[in-house]
Amino acid sequence: MLSTLAIANYRSLRELIVPLGPLNVITGPNGSGKSNLYRALRLLALTARGGVIPSLAREGGLQSTLWAGPERFSRAVAKGEYAVQGTVRKDAVSLKLGFSGETFGYAIDLGLPMPGSSYFSLDPVIKRECIWGGPVLRPSALLVDRQGPMIRIRDEDAGRGEWTTLAQPVASFDSMMTEFADPRSAPEMIAVREQIRSWRFYDHFRTDEHAPARQVQIGTHSPVLADDGANLAAALQTIREIGDGAALDTAIGDAFPGARVEIVNHEGRFEVALRQEGLLRSLRGAELSDGTLRYLLLAAALLSPRPPALLVLDEPETSLHPDLLPSLARLIARASAHSQVLVVSHAARLVAALEREAGSQSIVLERRLGATALADEDALDVPAWKWPSR
Repeated sequence: MLSTLAIANYRSLRELIVPLGPLNVITGPNGSGKSNLYRALRLLALTARGGVIPSLAREGGLQSTLWAGPERFSRAVAKGEYAVQGTVRKDAVSLKLGFSGETFGYAIDLGLPMPGSSYFSLDPVIKRECIWGGPVLRPSALLVDRQGPMIRIRDEDAGRGEWTTLAQPVASFDSMMTEFADPRSAPEMIAVREQIRSWRFYDHFRTDEHAPARQVQIGTHSPVLADDGANLAAALQTIREIGDGAALDTAIGDAFPGARVEIVNHEGRFEVALRQEGLLRSLRGAELSDGTLRYLLLAAALLSPRPPALLVLDEPETSLHPDLLPSLARLIARASAHSQVLVVSHAARLVAALEREAGSQSIVLERRLGATALADEDALDVPAWKWPSR
């Protein structure tokens, strides 16, 4: 389980250290930075899949995604005595993402390429990546260290504290997480990479008439719901056959009393349907309301027979009637027994219901001089964090 999420210089997240528990609710007013936090976590997940540089380039490069305010605020500015003014930059341009837990920590530092060195001017370059043991980065805890193109790993056979430099350099646009995979010399890197790759993100499922979840799809075993929900019918049937079918029935009955999910099999092509009390036939996917379909999608994600290490939901309340939010909260709380869960929401009823669940932690964001900050920082146990230097 992650205990700390750290982000620096990404959009409004000038310097944000977030403590994490089993069930985390990220909330705050519009413009407080909730979406930026979600996007930064998705960027962090892309490091293990080779997608962080292309994703930043699609956002316009570092120039578009970097914190747009000054490097530092003087006391007078912080007190409101003077207006914010630009100053001469002293530190290197840097966008930093990281996390830590009881076992391992990871951080990546991205910067600008040399001016005029390449046509790919929107591609940031990776300046440093580190993996360490334990919750806080210390020189003695460092296990894998990438600086520029070179990767060093701890050589246990050579004695404590000895390093081995890998012969194969890494390109500035490649993460070491995707370019090096040797379970004998760097098992920690494999462990961290697979942990990150297991993370799942679900946001804004389509529910229009052409939504993939409404269509008849080829049915194969689907222990994981697809990002777009296209395999919804197969995912629900997989829960019935190899997962917790009783929990699925309970979740549907909790939200829609007397209702039951049915999967229609058209010679190997599956379609989702819902049998509701008082109706003579089931309602097929094309007939379901947007809210009903979205709830079924969330149920399939949260009841996965193959739960991820981290499950992130962005505004799951979209299209749902307020009366469904307590049922959704109970589904999310159940999922947090098997996965660490992070929910980004501004629905007061959902937030209140989740806050009543055991093990939940509410993280309220606010803006201070344009920068996202923890509104209740004094009440939270904000962990120690140290960024690796270049």
